[in-house]
Amino acid sequence: MVIKKIDILECDGPLSDAHADSLEYIKKRIGDATAERILEQLIAFQVAIPSWALGAGGTRFGRFSIGGEPASLKEKVEDVGILHTLTGSAAEISLHIPWDIPKDINAIQQTAAELGIHFASVNSNTFQDHSDAEYSYQYGSLDHSRSEVRKQAVDHNKRVIDIGKTLGAKSLTVWLADGANFPGQKDFASALAHTQKSLQEIYAHLPEDWKMLVEYKPYEPNFYSTVIQDWGTSCMLAESCGPRAFTLVDLGHHLPNTNIEQIVASLIYRGRLGGFHFNDSKYGDDDLTVGCIKPYALFLIFLELVKGMEAGYKATRLEWMIDASHNTKDPLEDLLQSLDTLMITFAKALLLSRQALHKAQQANDPVMCQEILQKAYLTDVRPLVMEARKRAGGALDPVQAYRKIGVRQQLIKERGLDARATGL
Repeated sequence: MVIKKIDILECDGPLSDAHADSLEYIKKRIGDATAERILEQLIAFQVAIPSWALGAGGTRFGRFSIGGEPASLKEKVEDVGILHTLTGSAAEISLHIPWDIPKDINAIQQTAAELGIHFASVNSNTFQDHSDAEYSYQYGSLDHSRSEVRKQAVDHNKRVIDIGKTLGAKSLTVWLADGANFPGQKDFASALAHTQKSLQEIYAHLPEDWKMLVEYKPYEPNFYSTVIQDWGTSCMLAESCGPRAFTLVDLGHHLPNTNIEQIVASLIYRGRLGGFHFNDSKYGDDDLTVGCIKPYALFLIFLELVKGMEAGYKATRLEWMIDASHNTKDPLEDLLQSLDTLMITFAKALLLSRQALHKAQQANDPVMCQEILQKAYLTDVRPLVMEARKRAGGALDPVQAYRKIGVRQQLIKERGLDARATGL
């Protein structure tokens, strides 16, 4: 389905007067120039939607379908088009191979172009066996003890790059489940050496204008050890590959209470921050709606991101993506909520007085440092986010518009109750 502009205008109508008043108030508070500067950056801010988050998620215990899920890559692109129409900030889709191998490249490219959607980083998958593969990844892939399994995994990543090239993508994301469940199961040094060599072979296959993002995770699905368990290991492996290899930070891929904002600052300092997978968590890699559990932690992370960008960090165009799984929510509504939170948090980080904070830091004044942070964090920037969406052609309140237009009901009517997205 395609949402018409008239539908958005009808949804916005009852909200317009209140929005105009709220926007005028915040402009008076922060100044027209500051407001316009933030609006300009909000309108330019785009977040990739992962193809696997467009259908119902689940756990190892079960999955509850919601109906109207995108059963083909074309339908997934169309769903991202719905999100982008409502928000103006979701102009990219990130594919997972082999779940999303396009059967008709030209048709998929045409659909994406019509909806204003581009293809972001392509993701390889060696954490499960492929139906056409000779060898199993049960005991690893890029780190496997057998060279023939490692070659198969490397060749898969090369194939993913080739598919991405045909779609206009510019980066490869590698996340490995490689690791061990039991002490003594693997030789740590050998596994790391195999992984490094495998990544170097993949890197050599990258086009000159591509980059490789190396993701890390401390545990799961292996619980005793993971071969790329932290940002330091990821950064080390990236540096061993070359200048176009970077670390990718997933907010759920950390042990409890990890200082992620410091990791971000360190990677920017090293010139190795490549991108983000945004989500939220209570206990582990819960893949919950962005900012639903730890919104202030997200704000602190964005402060470091904005600081790096304002200081001219240009090691790479940062890849922004939501990585979530929806077991009880309509996945499109969940993604709309995540996009809204990201825009709000970005606006707050842009609002913070960097000069005042630096002065307080140099004076060793922790009280004033906190006051400056709290002033920005507690400012209601939602009118700015709503205005940015409006100027981009989106809805003032995307979730309300989604429900008022009856998007899910129409998708169920078009695709059926039994339609199920590809993936896990």
